[in-house]
Amino acid sequence: MSLTPSDAIESLRQQIREHDYHYYVEDDPRIPDQDYDALMLQLKKLEQEHPELLTTDSPTQRVGGVPLSSFSTVQHVAPMLSLDNAFSEQDMQDFVRRIRERLKLPATSAVEFAAEPKLDGIAVSLLYEKGSLIRAATRGDGEFGEDITANVRTITAVPLRLLGGSVPLRLEVRGEVVMSKATFEAFNRRAVTKNEKPFVNPRNAAAGSLRQLDSRVTAKRSLDCYCYALGLLEGGEWPEDQMALLERLRQWGFKVNPEIKLVSGIDGCSAYYSQMMARRDQLKYEIDGLVFKVNRRDWQSELGYVSRAPRWAIAHKFPAQEAMTTVESVEFQVGRTGAITPVAKLKPVFVGGVTVSNATLHNMDEIDRLGIQVGDFVFIRRAGDVIPQVVRVVLEKRPDAARPISMPTHCPACGSDVEREEQQAVARCSGGLSCPAQRKEALKHFVSRRAMDIDGLGDKLIDQLVDTNLVQSPADLYMLQLSSLLGLERMGEKSSAKLLKAIDKSKSTTLAKFIYALGIREVGESTAKAVASFFGNLQSIKEAEIERLQEVPDVGTVVAKHIHVFFRQPDNLDVVNRLIEVGVHWTEGQPSRTKDASGSLPLTGQTVVVTGTLESVSRDDAKALLEQLGAKVAGSVSAKTSWVLAGPGAGSKLSKAEALGVEVRDEKYFLSLLESNGLQPTGD
Repeated sequence: MSLTPSDAIESLRQQIREHDYHYYVEDDPRIPDQDYDALMLQLKKLEQEHPELLTTDSPTQRVGGVPLSSFSTVQHVAPMLSLDNAFSEQDMQDFVRRIRERLKLPATSAVEFAAEPKLDGIAVSLLYEKGSLIRAATRGDGEFGEDITANVRTITAVPLRLLGGSVPLRLEVRGEVVMSKATFEAFNRRAVTKNEKPFVNPRNAAAGSLRQLDSRVTAKRSLDCYCYALGLLEGGEWPEDQMALLERLRQWGFKVNPEIKLVSGIDGCSAYYSQMMARRDQLKYEIDGLVFKVNRRDWQSELGYVSRAPRWAIAHKFPAQEAMTTVESVEFQVGRTGAITPVAKLKPVFVGGVTVSNATLHNMDEIDRLGIQVGDFVFIRRAGDVIPQVVRVVLEKRPDAARPISMPTHCPACGSDVEREEQQAVARCSGGLSCPAQRKEALKHFVSRRAMDIDGLGDKLIDQLVDTNLVQSPADLYMLQLSSLLGLERMGEKSSAKLLKAIDKSKSTTLAKFIYALGIREVGESTAKAVASFFGNLQSIKEAEIERLQEVPDVGTVVAKHIHVFFRQPDNLDVVNRLIEVGVHWTEGQPSRTKDASGSLPLTGQTVVVTGTLESVSRDDAKALLEQLGAKVAGSVSAKTSWVLAGPGAGSKLSKAEALGVEVRDEKYFLSLLESNGLQPTGD
C-alpha cells in the first residue's frame, strides 16, 4: 500500500530529524552522507510538488530567507539571569560554604554539582509550542532580547521540531551559540585572501553571524549550539535534578555539552577545574571558565536568587591571559559622576583573544601602588577575560625617558577645579552639569532602557544635542521641538517625530526608574527600587535624613549619605522640579507606616503573582504597591505562590493557580488591602 503525499513527507521528515540528531547531537552518524542527501532531495521534491504541505519546521527550511530590515525586540517568558563569578579557589570554597549554611546541611553531607564548560559564545532563548520552534532571541538585558529566529533556524544543532513522544505544550530552552575554533580559523583565512576584515575571536564571530539581517549569511557560518537550561515548561513535569534535565534535553533533540560531569563537594569541583584547565586548548571551542550548578532542583528552589543571579550556581573563571607591552601615554577621562579616571594608552597587544590598546589605572592610589610611569614596560591582564588591567611594571626595563604621572588640577573636559576628598581614592570634577563630559554621560544614563527608556535617543544624538546647546539638563529633552531636531545630522521629519513621541511617552514612568535615572552616586537599579518601595513617594525621599534612609533594606551609611546629599543640592532639586514641571509623573503611595510590632510589613514572606487587567491601577503599579507592602511579586505561578491577584482576561496563570490549589483574590480584595494600610491605587 503506497503512502499518501502527506504521510510520505512526514515519514521523510522524521527520518531526517533522527539522522540530524545522531549526526549533530550524538556525533554518531547512522548513514553515509550520500544516503542522507538522497533523503533530503526526495523530501524537497515532494514539498515542491505539494507546496500546501510545506511547514516551517521541515528540515528543508534551514537555508535562510529574505533579509530583514531590522531586529524586533521581544520579552523573554522568564528572565535570563546572569551568574556570579569566582576567580579563585577561595571564592569557590566560600560559594560551597554559603550553600551548606543556607541548606543547613550537616558536615558529613556532600553537595553534588552539575559541572560544565562555560562556553565563550552568545546566550540564546529557544521557545517551542507544541514541539515546534516559534521564536529564538538573544539574552539582551535579561528581560528583553532581539528576535533572531530566522538566523537560529539555520543552526543544524537546534531542532526545528522536538523529538520523542512526550513533547510539552510550551518549552523555553536556554543555550549558547558558538563558532568552533576550526570554523573561525577557516573563515579568517578566507577573509584575508579576499582582503576582508577578519574576526578578532570566535565569540565575536558568533555574535556577528547571529546578528546578520540576512539569514542566508548566517547559514554559511556553520554555527553550533549547546543547550543547558530551561526557562519554561508547560504541559510536562520538570526533571528532578540538573543532570536529569540535561538528559531530557538530549531526548528532545538538543545538543548538550559532552564534557558535563556530576561532581561532589569542593574537592570534586577542584578536580574538574584542574582537568578542564589542562584540556582547555584541546577543546574545539573557546571556553572562559566553568559553571557549577547545585544538582538537586529542590535545593535550587530553596536557595533561590539574589539580585539577578541564582544562589545555586556560579561561574569559576579561568586565570586571565597576560601579555607585555609599553605605556605610550596616560589620558584622564571624566565619568558621568565627575570621577577623573586615568587610562593608560598602550602599544596595542593581543591578550585573551582581543587586541588591547587601553587599560584603566583606576585612580592615583593605584598608580602609586604600581609605581607606573609613562614609557614603562607593563604586563596586561584581562581580568575575568573581560576588563584590561595593568598587573605589574617591569622596573628592570624602565627607559631613561620614562616620566611620572600626575593628576591634573583642572578638569580636562571643562577646566573646573579637580577635588579629592580626604581619605578618598577618587578625584572628581567640581563642574557638575556644567561639565560637558558629565552632562553627556548623565543624559545617556537618564535615557537608558533601565532608566527613562527613551527609544531612539542614542549616544551620538545626545552628543549632538549637547554640542548644539539644545539640551543642557534632562528637563530640556522634554522641551525639544521638531524644528530643532530637523537641523541635526540624520534626523529627518519622520525620525524626529518618532523621537518626540518616545520622549513624550517616557513622561509616564515609575518612581524607582525616576530615582535611578537621576544618576545618584552608587544608587543602582535595585537600590532605587528598594528606596522607592520603602518610601512610596518622592517628597518622603527628599525629606529623609540619613538615619531614615539607612532603614531601607541593603542601604548602608555611604549610599544613604549620597542620597541625602543629592537632595540637599539646589542644582539637583532644580533639575528634579523642572522634570516634574514638564510632565514627568508616576503613581505614588505613602511613606511606609505599615510595619507591625516585629518590624515586618503586612505581606512580608508572601509571593504574589498579578495577572489579567485591573481597572483601578496598571499591573506595574499594582506590583509596586504589593512590593511596598513587603510582598515578592513573581512572574509565574508555582506551588510556592502565596496567592494570585487576578483581573478580567486572566489566562494561563489563573488556570495554573487553580490547578495547583493556589488562592486567587480579586481587585476588590486588593483595594481593601491598600486602604487598610493607608495606600492609594493612584496618585500624583
